[in-house]
Amino acid sequence: MTTSGDTEIAIETGDDVVRVRQAVRTVAGAARLSLVDQTKVVTAASELARNTLVYGGGGVARVKEVTDERGRSGVRIMFRDEGPGIADLDLALTDGWTSGQGLGLGLTGARRLVDAFDLETAVGVGTTVTVTKWRR
Repeated sequence: MTTSGDTEIAIETGDDVVRVRQAVRTVAGAARLSLVDQTKVVTAASELARNTLVYGGGGVARVKEVTDERGRSGVRIMFRDEGPGIADLDLALTDGWTSGQGLGLGLTGARRLVDAFDLETAVGVGTTVTVTKWRR
C-alpha cells in the first residue's frame, strides 16, 4: 500500500473539527470516492474528531490518501489523543450506545460508515482510532 502526504490537524477547538471535516472532504474527493462515500467518511470523521475533542481533551488528526495493492484509492484518517482512554470499551462499542454529547452515532455508527476501523485505547494513556474508506 502506498500513501500520499499526511495532512495533520490539531484538534483543540470546535473550529478544528470543521477543519478536519474539510480536509477529509478534500482528500476523499482527490481519491475519487463517490459523493455518498465522501459523505459517509466525512460524517465518521466528524464524530471521531468531536470525540477526540470532548472525551480526549483534544489531540490530532492525520488525513491521507492511500492506495492498496490492487491500485484502489481511499482515504485514511487517524485520530489520537492523550486523554483518559475508554474505560469500558465493550460498552462504547455497543450498537446504539452514545454518551449523548456527539452526533448520536457513537463509535459503532462511525465504524459502520467506513470500510476499516481500528481502535486502541488504554486508561490513563489515551486513544487512537484509525479509519479507512475505499473507492468502490
